[in-house]
Amino acid sequence: MKILTSKQTGETDNYTIAHEPIASIDLMERAAFQAFRWITHHFPASGFSVFAGPGNNGGDALAIARMLIKKGQFVKTYLYRSEKLSPDATINLERLKKIPGAIITDLSKEELPAPSLYPPIAIDGLFGSGLNRPLNQKASNIVHYINNYFSRTISIDIPSGLFCEDNSHNARENIIKASHTLTFQMPKLAFLFPENREQTGHWEVLPIGLSHKKIAETPTPWQITRQKEVRRMIPAPHQFAHKGTMGHALLIAGSYGKTGAALLASKACLKSGVGLLTTHVPLSAVSVLQTAIPEAMISVDRSDLMFTEHPDLSQFSAIGVGPGLGTRVNTQRALRELLQNANIKNMVIDADGLNILSANQDIMELLPQNTILTPHPREFERLAGSSENDFQRLQLAIDFAKKHRIILILKGAFTAVISPKGKVCFNPTGNPGMATAGSGDTLTGIILGLLASGIAPFDAARAAVYIHGLAGDMAARKGIHGLIASDIIDYLQAAFKEATE
Repeated sequence: MKILTSKQTGETDNYTIAHEPIASIDLMERAAFQAFRWITHHFPASGFSVFAGPGNNGGDALAIARMLIKKGQFVKTYLYRSEKLSPDATINLERLKKIPGAIITDLSKEELPAPSLYPPIAIDGLFGSGLNRPLNQKASNIVHYINNYFSRTISIDIPSGLFCEDNSHNARENIIKASHTLTFQMPKLAFLFPENREQTGHWEVLPIGLSHKKIAETPTPWQITRQKEVRRMIPAPHQFAHKGTMGHALLIAGSYGKTGAALLASKACLKSGVGLLTTHVPLSAVSVLQTAIPEAMISVDRSDLMFTEHPDLSQFSAIGVGPGLGTRVNTQRALRELLQNANIKNMVIDADGLNILSANQDIMELLPQNTILTPHPREFERLAGSSENDFQRLQLAIDFAKKHRIILILKGAFTAVISPKGKVCFNPTGNPGMATAGSGDTLTGIILGLLASGIAPFDAARAAVYIHGLAGDMAARKGIHGLIASDIIDYLQAAFKEATE
């Protein structure tokens, strides 16, 4: 699913109007009806305070108010005229006035009502995706009123006051705090940033029939990964497949006291379809791994405590390094030597592997092209530097991936997978219960398994993130609280099945 800029979305609207063809007022009616259906399904017996602005977002809200009244709902409509109404908003205002029982308050002439006099659910249609400057004082006062007195607010297309992409210079206190956002056709980029969660609430995409041709032709670096893409990325093994044809992975992980990271990553790798796995661990971890994961072969480091050397790399189709590795001097030297000898091997680096890269920036130049790095926000900050907000961090991540010709997985809600050319694919699966120790080690194992089995690095990264989140969602059906990394691994087989069928 593509994510377009606000300008591109407007162009898509206009293209649809011209080529479907459909009148703009009828396209507005289509969008309003989709929102109306959602609202009446989720809030079937509620009163509504509808706040409509001067533009087409206000026209949507006025149309929704009309539909709700016809449905028998109690509705009060508050019209904010900061300027002349758009033509379609004007038409919908006239249609609303003709409905018996319509109650319309013009806020350019009257004050906002006392808090005890409004219906309990606010519908926010003050400003839409075309907004490109912070709200003025009058509009801000209405936003504050809605935020202060309504516990549930449904924003139409986008919370009023929020910009679609970059909110670096926005006045965050003057943005609607929606409990639900009903956006049309495609999400806005701003919805995918943690800093905007309080404004967007739970958001849903409602289809309104915008031109698929125009959307497909419109270039954008941003998209959301979909199941049908994952299905294409992971081919089913052919009937003559055997362990020798499904790849041989090398996982370098673990140190004294952190054997569990190696165990989790190994098990996840084996459950991701790889033919063979060799896990390289310190001597102290050998008995643990051979007992817990008999399917894995073990390469034993000469050190009892840490990673100090790598095995012969010629037999491996992909390398994973980092989980539980530690950052001692000998391990830093061993990672440098590994990168010097990895040549063109497909590779994923996580956890302490990333911390070593952060402390030794010169070895970034040794990374094979398309190496996958999997930092969480704090690890990325150590790698690439700080940023003031989530939008700037995404831009920094894109520049970092391009500069080093690597694939960057920026972990978190809507994990971003960034290609060396700057393409960004956000992930729709996963839940807060996955914010737990070992979850990242599990992801590293999945990526390694897919890489070793022959899947191209960018596809392997996207598919692994999707399936990791899907397994977490399956595990969370028993409850988010108490979910641990082993639960994610337990559902990997089912997640692969669901994602690829």
